Parts: sequence; C-alpha cells; structure tokens
Amino acid sequence: MGRLVMVSNRVALPEEARAGGLAIALKASMEEAGGLWFGWSGKIAAESGQMHEQRLGNVQFLTIDLSKQDAGDYYDGFANRTLWPLLHFRMDLVDYSRETYAGYLRVNALFAEKLAPLLRPDDVVWIHDYHLIPLAQLLRERGVRCRLGFFLHVPMPSSDLLAALPDHRRLFEGLSAYDLVGFQTERDLERFQDYVRLFGHGQVIEHGVLETALGRRLRAGAFPISIDTAHIRSLAEKAVGKASVKRLAASLSRRSLAIGVDRLDYSKGLPERFRAFSRFLQRHPELRGRLTYLQIAPVSRGDVPEYRQLRQELEGLAGHINGRHADADWTPVRYVNRNYPHATLAGFYRLARVALVTPLRDGMNLVAKEFVAAQDEADPGVLVLSSFAGAARELTHALQVNPYDVDGVADAIAAALTMPLEERLARWRVMMDCIEKHDIAAWRQDFLAALRSA
Repeated sequence: MGRLVMVSNRVALPEEARAGGLAIALKASMEEAGGLWFGWSGKIAAESGQMHEQRLGNVQFLTIDLSKQDAGDYYDGFANRTLWPLLHFRMDLVDYSRETYAGYLRVNALFAEKLAPLLRPDDVVWIHDYHLIPLAQLLRERGVRCRLGFFLHVPMPSSDLLAALPDHRRLFEGLSAYDLVGFQTERDLERFQDYVRLFGHGQVIEHGVLETALGRRLRAGAFPISIDTAHIRSLAEKAVGKASVKRLAASLSRRSLAIGVDRLDYSKGLPERFRAFSRFLQRHPELRGRLTYLQIAPVSRGDVPEYRQLRQELEGLAGHINGRHADADWTPVRYVNRNYPHATLAGFYRLARVALVTPLRDGMNLVAKEFVAAQDEADPGVLVLSSFAGAARELTHALQVNPYDVDGVADAIAAALTMPLEERLARWRVMMDCIEKHDIAAWRQDFLAALRSA
C-alpha cells in the first residue's frame, strides 16, 4: 500500500488548532500510514512558488506561497466569485472573467509543477474541493500515473447551470483525469451524470461509471462526509463545566436556547432564518419570551461586497426584531460575529433546545451532525434542518423545512420548542445511530477503499 498524499487549498499545519471535520479526517488518514499534505500556505509573497516544509511524526506538510496577483485571481476571483456561487445554484452572483479563470488555471499548474516530482508510482493522491478541479489533468500531463481521487465538498448543481459557465466543458472534462470522483449525496452524483450525458457529450455506462466524450472512463460515487462523533460527544459532556457555557446558561434566565452556527455566507440562508424567527414570535404569541435565539456567524471573505452587504442586512434584521419584540429582561436575538473554540461550541450545542440549520444550499453541513452528537441522551434538543442541506439525506428524523418558507420554518421552531420528551428521544436516537455508524473514520475508509479499487 502506497503513501497517502492529500492536496487541498489550505493545509492545517501542526501549530494550527483547526477543529473542522476536513482537518480531522485528513490528519487521521495520514497518521494511519504516514503521508504528505500539500497546499497553499495562505501567505502572500512577492512571487509565487516558495515552498515550506514541516514534519510531525510520519506526516510531511508542504505548503506553497502565492503572489498577490495569483491569490486574487485564483482564490478570491475564480474560486470564490465564480465557482462558489455557481456550485450553490446562485447564477445571479456568478462573476466570470477570463482573467481570473486564467489565474485559476495558472495556480493549479503551479501546484502540479511542484507536486509532480514528489509523487511515487504507488502513491494514492486525494485532492479536495472546487479550488483544484483541473489538478489531476495537469498532473497527468506531467507524467503522473498513480491513483488520483477527487472529493467535492460543496453541492453539484443541475447540469444546465453548469453549462451556463463559459468554457465549462474544458473545466469539467478535467474531472475525467481522476480515477474516482466523490460527491456528498446521491443527488449530487445524479446531477453530475446528467451533465456528462447532456452537456459533456459523454455517456453513463452504469450508475457510477462514466465515459467522457474523449473516451476516458472514471468512477464516481456518493460518500457523505461526517464527524468524529465520539469526540464531539466527549467534548460536549466535558464542556458543561466550562465558564463560558455556564455564563450562557445563566444569562438565559431559565429560557430555552435556539442556536445557529454558520460562516457568514449567502448560501446559509441567514436573512431568511432571521425573518422566520421574527415570524415565529408573531405567529405564536403564547411562546413569546420562552426562547432566545443565539446566531454565531464568524465573518468570512469580508472584503467581498456581497458579504459586507449580508452583514449589514443581518445587523439591521437583528435590530428590528429586538426593537419590536424585546422586553426589559429579554432580548430575542443575540447576533455574534466571532469564532468560538470547538469545545465551547459543543457545550453551546448541548445547552440548546433547538438548532436552526437552514441553509439555502449546502453540500453537507456538519453543524447539524455535531448538534446531534452533542446532545444529552436523557433530554435531547431538536434539530430544525433545511431539506436543501446534504445532511438531510441522512438525518431524516430532524424537523425538515424549506428555508424559503418563512411561515413553515416559524412553525417548525414552535414545534421544536414544545415537542414532548418522548418524541425528542425517538427522533434523536435514530439520528445518533446514523452518525455513530457513519462517522468521519467510516467516510475516510470508504473513499480510500473505493479509490484503491477503482
């Protein structure tokens, strides 16, 4: 069995305490047999190409610096102003330019140039997410013949949306250079197969086996990412005694807590969620004053105009809701733009009676799974979950909602708050069984087993 080589836009270096599901999964994968993790350092240099190396045990970390121009075109430009909205079904926000696309290809070619000489014939290379779609083809052009796998962490949109991207065939034909392409859900896989058949001029040989217009065959499958369920459960149990969790509990004055934790992004449906909470207060006056909604939304991509506008909109909505509904001793909405340590968030999840996970579109959404894992098994809370999140395919016993239906979400909040213990226990048990069986280790093992046998 060859070395595992992981490639992602950013690398979680040893000194960085990243707690995200991807970082946990990748580190555990490489620690099993040793490996190499390659990606952008996140640093801006005078010119692109400077390499940095670190080691921790049997894992080698290699990162590369980018120039301001390359980072702007590749990351801020094509990856996040073109591909991100496209892959989240937001054609109205797609900002396409040939210059940023050229920069995206240029940085992928730089990655290939630096990585190809380091690879061995028996390596297994696992490439992650939309930033690096062309990388396999560029590696093949440089003589790399080892197994190459790709996993898309975000949704795969419908084929006609993909076809609206200029030069789409050149970009997505590059996926045929992989031996295995993984998606979050079966629905994402079906959309990709539709694209290959309808717009890529290829064919579906059988479910999960595709042939492109150039005659290249590849395998594709659904591999829903998950969490370290046991670890989150342990964090939540221990966090009960943390000062920050105790302060939050005391501040509620015996009221119930509804929690939302999302990166500040237009795909998360935050304005719609705020309006739904406001509608909950209007439609269910008998529950007024019984629930405090805490929305944690760390700022991301704060220099992008759409994100600045979103932040201003949410600040206005929070102020409007509180101005209309608050009492002297109760503020309905607490809106916080900061990060909290993972252990603290686990404690907040355990404290909450309701979790609001209502993205307009999401590849998976691990907050939904972490909330379930963090619950007190004797008195669990209720998950209100968008049917447009990938997690909805597995967490079928959540209260599933259409995030565009403000009244429907409002009524789901009321149902969650008043749900009897017996029903809460029954719903939670089914979801917990699912994420205990299909945890992050199972995801990692399933994908790598499929790649090695592809």
